[in-house]
Amino acid sequence: MKIICVGRNYKAHAAELKNEVPKEPVLFLKPQTAIPLKNQPFFYPDFSTSIHYEAEIVVKINKVGKHIAPEFAERYYQELSLGIDFTARDLQAELKAKGLPWEKAKAFDGSAAVGRFIPKESFPNMGNIEFQLMLNHEQKQRGNSEDMLFSIDQLIAYISQFFTLKIGDLIFTGTPEGVGEVKKGDHLEGLLGGEKVLAVDIR
Repeated sequence: MKIICVGRNYKAHAAELKNEVPKEPVLFLKPQTAIPLKNQPFFYPDFSTSIHYEAEIVVKINKVGKHIAPEFAERYYQELSLGIDFTARDLQAELKAKGLPWEKAKAFDGSAAVGRFIPKESFPNMGNIEFQLMLNHEQKQRGNSEDMLFSIDQLIAYISQFFTLKIGDLIFTGTPEGVGEVKKGDHLEGLLGGEKVLAVDIR
């Protein structure tokens, strides 16, 4: 199982980090070890002093596919959830400044929290799915799939040009604006379509 992540898929988020708005999806990978064990908190790593949360709609692939046409992409997933792409922002900045890959800042152990999955039939329109991230019961991020630069189906088609998608693979579809730091003792909650699907304690 692999985790394919999409960067800069919301224009406002690209702007808040002073990044160029991409003309095609920006992709990076996380290993399976990025997913915390069930009910495990997020343990603040020793190598960073600036861990940021990034809430994202997560798609679970349910059949093998390669070179998938956009019009058939909907057949390759049946469930959605909300995830948090934890990012060591300070380490990422150092690596970017040196022109180096930044997987260490994005793909470390525990960096991909994933919530409970919901059947996609629960959402009448894949292009209009609201989600929120709460930090200590205060809303920090609010997004909607209609604001994605590249839709879920477009992402599946694009990704499958480069990587064979397999059953159980996860796609993190990008985060809206409002990302920020977490500290030890914080509590995060994620809502998808108004339903709580994710809770993470920071230790």
